[in-house]
Order: sequence, then C-alpha cells, then structure tokens
Amino acid sequence: MKLALDPQMYYATSTVHELPDHVARLGYSWMELSPKADLVPFFKHPRIDDAGVRKLKKVAADAGVGIASLLPVLRWSGPDEDQRRAAVRAWKRAIQIAVDLGVTVMNSEFNGRPEAAETAEAMFLRSMDELLPVFEREGIELILEPHPDDFIEDGIEAVEMIRGLNRDWIGFLYCTPHAFHQGHSATDIIRAGAEKVRYVHLADAWNHLTSHGLRYISNPPGNTARVHQHMEMGRGEVDYDEVFGALAAVGFDGVVSSCVFGWEEDADGVNLRQRERAQALIDKHRIGAPGA
Repeated sequence: MKLALDPQMYYATSTVHELPDHVARLGYSWMELSPKADLVPFFKHPRIDDAGVRKLKKVAADAGVGIASLLPVLRWSGPDEDQRRAAVRAWKRAIQIAVDLGVTVMNSEFNGRPEAAETAEAMFLRSMDELLPVFEREGIELILEPHPDDFIEDGIEAVEMIRGLNRDWIGFLYCTPHAFHQGHSATDIIRAGAEKVRYVHLADAWNHLTSHGLRYISNPPGNTARVHQHMEMGRGEVDYDEVFGALAAVGFDGVVSSCVFGWEEDADGVNLRQRERAQALIDKHRIGAPGA
C-alpha cells in the first residue's frame, strides 16, 4: 500500500520540478500529480517537453519520492467533437509522459455533461475505443472516479461502468470529499467495487444533503451547481472509520492520497496532520497488512 500526497497547495508558488522536495520534506514517500499548468493543465494539451520530463524524473528520484499517479482531466466525453478529439490527442501525450516518468497508474474523471448523459457516454466510449489499445500497449493502469458534475456522479453506477469496460487493469477511485455526491454510503460503494477499488482520495467535506439541503446555500434556489470541499480531515462530516473499515473488508491494498485544497496559508501543517491521520487509520484497520 502507498500513502501519497497531492501537493496541489504548492502549485501556485512552485514549479513541477520543485514539488518532490516539498513532498519529501513532509515525510511522504509518494506523490500524486494532479492537473498543473506546467505539466498537464485542466482541459489542455500537456505543457512539458521530454527534457522537462527527464528532469522531473531525476529530481523525484533524488528526493526519494515515487510518483504514484498522473491525473489528467480532459474533455474526452465531449460534448464537442473537436474538443473530444483534442482530449484524445492530449491523453496520448500524457500517457507517453507517464511512461517516460516510469509511472504505471493514471487517474481521471468521467467528465461529460450530466444533463446530456447519453451523449456523454457515447463520446466517452468513442474515446475509450481509441485509447484502450494505447493503455494496454504501454502497461498503464487506468483508475476512474465519478466526480460531481460528471455524466456519472453516482458511485455504484461508476463501478458498473468500469466493470462494463471489461478490462482487468481499469479500476475505481473512491474520493472521500465527494462522499455526499455519490448517492450511496461508502460501505455500499466500496463493497460494490470490491477488487476494483484501487485508489482513495482523502479530504473532508460537509454533507450538503442534511438540514433539507440548507447546510450551505447557493443562488438562485434550485441551480445545478455542485458545491463541495477538500478540507483537512476532521473539519467535515466524512466517516473515515466507515471508509477504512469498508476498504479493509474488500482487501484494499492500493494508493491512499491526501488531497486537501484551499488552505495554502497552512499547507505544511495541514499536509503533516493529514499524513499522521491517514497513517493512524491505515494502522487501525490494518490496510495492506499481511493476512488482513
């Protein structure tokens, strides 16, 4: 099992090549690379050349930090066909970057528009037809999560789609800050995913469904905005003992990644406390332990 850090709270002040030193300084052995302007930006073609990739691989090795995953977020589910084609092109470059870094896991979201789910699914499957052979050829494991405002937001529906893709190397990511957008309990989703659950994002969130949906308010009433947080564990309402108990029950032995955003003024303190709390939960529930 790997405990990783998404160093997103350092993105605004650090180049991608400076991130491994932050991660090592905070006591993490693994790093997750989420969308970053000088690596793979949101919805754009990668912004790093081969020399930059070689430099990143070296500085990570020098820092003693492994790269657990690369996480592109691209419009591979449309709705515009030109955008979808551009996303596939960007995905192919991102896959090559992962290969050159020695990274064997890539995470992503379903993307697409929830109000046009059938069209988005068709676009997604068209992209999969083009990309699945590339993932297979390069030996890259693909881990997908249902994200708020994707064409698939429901956790169990996401597991079913992943199973429908019918590839052993495609897995499911359970994201704790999205727990209240997934339509089911953590136990039910993780049990449904079972061996497909291979990655976990750790951050906290408030349950926007309580108090008749008035825990927090967005205007105008009835709008479709998906509001959630990526807070430090303990600030919100996610039941982590339930999450880690469910992970233990299915024999989880993948990657757990801390991904708190929005507290840059205390980034070091938050990320250190996240590591301690995550490790305590891993030890308590014997995640990844022999015979667990």
